[in-house]
Amino acid sequence: MGESHQETQDPSQEREKGSYIQWSPEENKTLINLLLDAVASGLRDSNGTFSKFTVERRILSTLNRMHGCNKTYQHYSNRMKILKTKYLNAAELLRFSSGFGWDSTTKRFTASKEVWAEYLKAHPKFKKFRDEIFEEFDDLKLIFDKNIATGTNAIGLGETTDAQTVRVAETEKEQANCERDKKLVLLTKVMICSLKKKV
Repeated sequence: MGESHQETQDPSQEREKGSYIQWSPEENKTLINLLLDAVASGLRDSNGTFSKFTVERRILSTLNRMHGCNKTYQHYSNRMKILKTKYLNAAELLRFSSGFGWDSTTKRFTASKEVWAEYLKAHPKFKKFRDEIFEEFDDLKLIFDKNIATGTNAIGLGETTDAQTVRVAETEKEQANCERDKKLVLLTKVMICSLKKKV
């Protein structure tokens, strides 16, 4: 799942709408770590995304300084689309497909050979999820889960509900999830710091 892209700034690589700049694996990892820091610091908007100001001033400025690159907000937006699509495709295995699990130790999706065979008949382009390690899955879950529609508030035609009761329960659940996410991000930071000290 790791991508081995090199930054390309050769004018012959430019497209009509602008230059195409690839992200190195190191830049990608730094971006994800900076996003996790921003999540832990509570810098997401109410819709679960980061403002352009936050991205340009806190995330891209640090990334560009660390890697000597010149990534713009447009480059960030394009990268986020790629990362979100990658995450959503992988998360679909766990949400909609019976028999799949996630092993956070090996960073792989788990299922029996029979389950994989049936799933890959219908989704052959997702063979990579069976064969490759998805190192960033847990991190992307923390980054993207808050702003993904899950259908938990959907009400069918003819159903009745006490909207106020439902909203209070949702708010309490969201607060508990937010606290859990903050703890996970802090734990991740501590682990990263301890690994850096060992190196």
